[in-house]
Order: sequence, then C-alpha cells, then structure tokens
Amino acid sequence: MISFFLTLSRLVKGIIHIFHDKEFKVLLTLTIAIILSGTIFYHEVEHLPVLDALYFSIVTLTTVGHPDFAPETALGKIFTIIYIITGIGLVIGFIRKISKGIFISKTKDRKQ
Repeated sequence: MISFFLTLSRLVKGIIHIFHDKEFKVLLTLTIAIILSGTIFYHEVEHLPVLDALYFSIVTLTTVGHPDFAPETALGKIFTIIYIITGIGLVIGFIRKISKGIFISKTKDRKQ
C-alpha cells in the first residue's frame, strides 16, 4: 500500500511540474475531448449506460480491450476503428508528457 502512495505522489508531482507546459495542456484537453466524444457516441449509438460507455472508451484507448463488448452497429464499428487509430497516439503522447514531468520532478528532487 505504501508503494501505491509513493507512486501516486510521484505522479502528482510530475503533473504539477509539467502542468504549465503548453503542449501538456493541449494533450490534456484533446485527451479529455476524445474520451468524452467516445463516451457520448457509445452511449447514444450503442446504447450503453454512461458509466459503461466511459469505461469502454478508456479501456479502448489504453489498448486493454473489453472481451464482453464489441460495437454492434456498422457505424459503431467504423467509429471504433477511427477512435482507436487517433486515440491511441494521443493517449501515448499524453502519457509520455506526464512521464517527462515525473522524470524532471525526480531530477530536481535529487539536486535539492
């Protein structure tokens, strides 16, 4: 449990450190926008409850996958293909930026 809190602390410090970076703000905004668009789409078109649609959107973008759900409509399948292709790159960029913030934060902590 201590390890979890230490990792969470590093994550928060990294985000705080990188938060004022313009590229981070753009990636954060785009990541939130794509997750919301996926959530709305799966809720409206595939008729998933909002929480399930949000869960499926995040699981899809992080490449974890969900064995119990696959889009049923042709529109849903086409959207999911485009969603995966555009979203994965965006999420990877977002995670890379957070990792950079954590690394910079750790480096500054060691110097102090």
